Amino acid sequence: MIPDLSWVPPEVDVNVPNPARVYDYWLDGDHHFPADRELGEQILKIMPGVRDAARLNRAFLRRAATFMVESGIRQFLDIGSGIPTVGNLHEIVQALDPECRVVYVDREPVAVAHSQLLLRGNDRCVALQADLRDAEKILDSPKTTDLLDFDQPVGLFMLLLLHFVPDSWDPVGLLARYRARLASGSYLAVSHVAADADSAGLDEAIEAYRSTQNQPFPRTHDQVLRFFEGFELVEPGLVGCAMWNPQGVGDMSDDPAINNLPYAGVGRLL
Repeated sequence: MIPDLSWVPPEVDVNVPNPARVYDYWLDGDHHFPADRELGEQILKIMPGVRDAARLNRAFLRRAATFMVESGIRQFLDIGSGIPTVGNLHEIVQALDPECRVVYVDREPVAVAHSQLLLRGNDRCVALQADLRDAEKILDSPKTTDLLDFDQPVGLFMLLLLHFVPDSWDPVGLLARYRARLASGSYLAVSHVAADADSAGLDEAIEAYRSTQNQPFPRTHDQVLRFFEGFELVEPGLVGCAMWNPQGVGDMSDDPAINNLPYAGVGRLL
């Protein structure tokens, strides 16, 4: 519950549900509004395991970020970063090396406003409001270039983002614009709702999402694989989110369909 809405940006209509805030609700965050909770509960009735899917995606973030730091990456760009909750990217990587630098990007004003509050006093992190399609705006922003050196490898995260990008926006082409600016040895982490995961209720849940004006577009394994063009997938490749190098029972669900609902993978730029 949020008793004081004075911090909410004026352009935000709290009566219209937003995917980032629904996701925050599923992760037991506290930056969501009644409309978000109503949609979140509606989808939970359709797909009771969706809260587990959100948790599994968060666990994949932790494992992928740890892998990148252990591989020598010290600067990160997280696009579609959402509303900060426990286990944010900067918390993970800076716990491993305080010198790590993180740029968060989201088009959702609430996500950026709260990120900026959370990051006060941390001069190695910044939050930027921008759309994925504005690649040059993101990459050339002084906020970005003050922290990230694109002549050196970067860890690029796009988690549960690209399935909100319709084919008409050419998501493969969008990703290529980012890839062209990354140094060899950079990494890309992607998670994406699977169209071929045989998850009961998925079509109905997608229909419910229409009220957010952000309709998901699940894709097949082969379609998601295209986002890694130019990258070499690291083991175990593009797999169900829970199957990407799990470290314990907490990284998996009891429901095999939920384990495979988001695809996840990490690729290294050749």
